[in-house]
Amino acid sequence: MVRTHDVCAPATPSAVAAHDLTPLPLAAVTLAPEHELGAWQHVNREQTLPHVIDHLESTGVLDNLRRLTGGTEAPFRGPHFADSDLYKTLEAIAWESARMPDDQPWEPWVQEAAALLATAQRDDGYLDSHVQGNAGEAWSDMRGGHELYLLGHLIQAAVARERATGAADLMDVARRFADLAVATFGPAGAREDGYCGHPEVETALVELYRHTGERAYLDTALAMLDRRGTGALGSAPFEPSYFQDHAPVREVREATGHAVRQLYLAAGMADAAAEVDDPGLRDALAALWRSAHGTKEYLTGGMGSRHRDESFGDPYELPPDRAYAETCAAIASFQWNWRMLLATGEARHGDAMERTLHNAIAAGTGVDGRTFFYSNPLQVRTGHDGTGENTAASRRDWYGCACCPPNLARLVSSLGAYVATGTERRARLHLYGAGTVRIGATTLGLATAYPWDGQVEITVDGPLEELALRIPEWCDGAMLDVDGTASEVRGDADGYARVRLAPGPHRIVLSLPMPVDVLDPHPRVDAVRGTVALRRGPVVFCLEQADLPPGVALEDIRLDLAVPPRVGPGVASLRAGATILAEGIVRATHGLPALTALPRSSHATAASGMLPGRIALRAIPYARWANRAGGAMRVWIPVDEEVSTT
Repeated sequence: MVRTHDVCAPATPSAVAAHDLTPLPLAAVTLAPEHELGAWQHVNREQTLPHVIDHLESTGVLDNLRRLTGGTEAPFRGPHFADSDLYKTLEAIAWESARMPDDQPWEPWVQEAAALLATAQRDDGYLDSHVQGNAGEAWSDMRGGHELYLLGHLIQAAVARERATGAADLMDVARRFADLAVATFGPAGAREDGYCGHPEVETALVELYRHTGERAYLDTALAMLDRRGTGALGSAPFEPSYFQDHAPVREVREATGHAVRQLYLAAGMADAAAEVDDPGLRDALAALWRSAHGTKEYLTGGMGSRHRDESFGDPYELPPDRAYAETCAAIASFQWNWRMLLATGEARHGDAMERTLHNAIAAGTGVDGRTFFYSNPLQVRTGHDGTGENTAASRRDWYGCACCPPNLARLVSSLGAYVATGTERRARLHLYGAGTVRIGATTLGLATAYPWDGQVEITVDGPLEELALRIPEWCDGAMLDVDGTASEVRGDADGYARVRLAPGPHRIVLSLPMPVDVLDPHPRVDAVRGTVALRRGPVVFCLEQADLPPGVALEDIRLDLAVPPRVGPGVASLRAGATILAEGIVRATHGLPALTALPRSSHATAASGMLPGRIALRAIPYARWANRAGGAMRVWIPVDEEVSTT
């Protein structure tokens, strides 16, 4: 039944920009469990997935479907799109089945879930536990109903399962629902509102076309893209831009509206553009990328600066304390950039994936694998009221809208798919992590402690003729040693260093210097003027209240840049391979009038007791915050003007 040698990656275009961008079978990459990416996968398998499955039961997601089959009389629970939590979980399990085919403890549970879905499905293929269980009318709310969104996640789970195991049980359910959508919303469909208020089905339909060869799925995705922007979804209670329905997709030049929807839509556009010759889609994608990553992205890779509507703000509107930066938006950005990388071969997309993965996405899961963030601010103030589930102050084991935990599970289980691409003769490495990559008859052994150390040792055993290595945008002075011959190396026009290989085994060592970088904010980001951020390699660091002495408020800390920050030891309990040590000044605000504008000299003299004074600071990886005691946190740290100007 298991055919892991055939397992394709989550997104497998019919054609790519170059042969060395061909996605590899998921089982071709094994990540070492004792190092960062592999350790994350281990926690995901051992902790996150069982936790998610338990909550699908306890929160009513499965009971919502059992209501349709007579299995329970319990009332509907959760958001009306709760079925998608099950579909994401099924996708995560499928990728785990490909990754570890000899150990599939969830197979009976998956078979039971697939049978439940098949029984609950209507005769015409429609499947939505909320609509069916509440005597609703199908397709009556294209703006907010999420029916096609549910179909999209069902398709992705079914494709993953069939690719990973050969089992068609879930695919049978998904295709019946997809065929109904084709008949209703395909090119011949008469509905002008034939597209979903929450984009996601577009990318799924394109992948279903790639998997089955059935052109109708691609044509339906294209028809939905063509209709978007006509305003047919209406505007209540949100404006059309919230749904990306304010302009035709080929005319849009700015990332707007609900961040997850925008980024899933962009991924679908990229998938469609990879299958058809459509310069309009390609031009729009390039403009959207410049807008999102050039003017609306947080340093961590987070997307979406407004709590209102979970949306993008204006260009450079990036307040750290009000950052929404939903975990699902970071995952969607990662998925979009993967598709852009396959289409263009440009390392900047790999850079964006790396930045987002090690910061905005990694922050979404606690080191225990069972606690999560929905929103991901870059600053939490002392005294912050974090009782609302979407105003983060501490991690939660679940959410009323639980889209993020199963989304994290499906991404982490498939991480190996994004490490490398290639064919028998040429290959590229995009993400660095310890493990093994098998490409045809060639085996690449990867030894590294990345992202905590910048040395990546690669052994090449096989007939590979060329290996391209991404040189990260943050790196200066990269060195490359090929079989004992070392030289400084820079990326080519696409950002990769290419190594030509003669027959025979080879040892390649890529050394990426990782000093502590002290980063100034963009001058147009008003909210963080006068501050700096600390980064080492791809990892962004933060100060956390847990590392300060009692009685010292994080808001009173200023960095003394006269003493350069330096690399400190890791913290095993945080699964952090490095910290940053720095010197600070405590500038206390005791005695200052409340919210009064003061002469600059007043801030230096308003102290009590031993303050102001010097303090040793330790910054931890941003992705590991809130794994200890609660309290304040900040990425952008004020610089002590008194010291820095003397």
